[in-house]
Amino acid sequence: MSRTVLLVDDDAAVREALAQTIELAGMECIAAGSFVVASDHITPGFDGIIVSDIRMPGRDGFHLLSYVRGIDPDLPVVLLTGEGDIPMAVKAMGEGAFEFLEKPCAAKELLAVVERALKTRTLVLENRELRQLVESGDPAARMIFGVSDLATDLRTHVRRVAQAQGEVLISGAQGSGISKIAEVIHLSSTRSKRPFLKRAGSGMELTALSEALAEGKGGSLFIDEITMLPAQTQLALAERLEEGSGARLLAGSTRDLGREMEAGRFNTDLYYRLTVMPVRVPALAERPEDIPVLFRRYVAQAAEQSGQTPPDITPQIEAGLMARDWPGNARALMTEAMRFVMGMSDAPRMDAGLGLAEQLAQVEQSLVESALRRAGGQATEAAKMLKLPRKTFYDKCARYGIKPEDYRA
Repeated sequence: MSRTVLLVDDDAAVREALAQTIELAGMECIAAGSFVVASDHITPGFDGIIVSDIRMPGRDGFHLLSYVRGIDPDLPVVLLTGEGDIPMAVKAMGEGAFEFLEKPCAAKELLAVVERALKTRTLVLENRELRQLVESGDPAARMIFGVSDLATDLRTHVRRVAQAQGEVLISGAQGSGISKIAEVIHLSSTRSKRPFLKRAGSGMELTALSEALAEGKGGSLFIDEITMLPAQTQLALAERLEEGSGARLLAGSTRDLGREMEAGRFNTDLYYRLTVMPVRVPALAERPEDIPVLFRRYVAQAAEQSGQTPPDITPQIEAGLMARDWPGNARALMTEAMRFVMGMSDAPRMDAGLGLAEQLAQVEQSLVESALRRAGGQATEAAKMLKLPRKTFYDKCARYGIKPEDYRA
């Protein structure tokens, strides 16, 4: 993560004190006494953030904010305000400022906002890198979205598996995109120019299996819900794979294959062939930071398909989405995006009449509740997810009347 802060303040004493605070926290600080000096560092490739005073002689913080948004609208700008400048700062937030702080501000408060802005900047730049990979023709980057470590690991694992030649088991929860991962594996392999077939395992008889293996020769055959194959078809498939079927088998399952095998419902030989190269698709509940990324993409797709202008997606809407469990995973999120574009969404929205502090409190409450749901009501684990000390986490629970035990199974 980038650790660079461009600090802009015309008051030399204030500038020096803030720079020292930032550097003592292990960050690199570039200090500038005016917009003119700062502008030399403001480029689309700048990987840090900006902290600037609002009131400066000549070109003030508003001018700087406008300039930054013209260069890179995703570059976070934190504005520092003097006493009585709060209405001005709120106006700046409406024009795209990341956050504002009233001077003099405590070091802890400043560093917390700076850390959050730096993390946001890192996510933006990672997304840009992914788009560049898309343009280079990487199927994993083009079709597997997300900025979380789990999403990154999934893309890496899929690329490795694609280059191998054996059978693959792709598992995950309902709606997690198992068939999509199978397609990415096919497109990322040396078989990408050959056929890619999709077949349902349920009720697939021997004749249908033979026809699919023949039609997919040289390519890949994806069998969805492999555990639903009739017992005789499972046996025949295991034998055909042993002989060399001609088509690479990509098997999908939302069930625990090991339990199915132990219960006598799944062929043992087939099980051991498939579990050599397993790929697990993580559920949305495991990677909530990917939800806004996916939702924005689905909204754009739905708007394009319906010929409508994509509605604005506010941070409050994103927080509401992240707080939900999404048992239907990507498929359910895609449905929600379509409803959102059509004005039929049930997504919780913030009251537009609330002040900034009240809106931020609602966002914070939803994230605390989401972490507890994912941690099964274990407060210590939820605090780790949010990178908060235990006491701070318990304080927030008390503030919002949240009881961790209510989230335990």
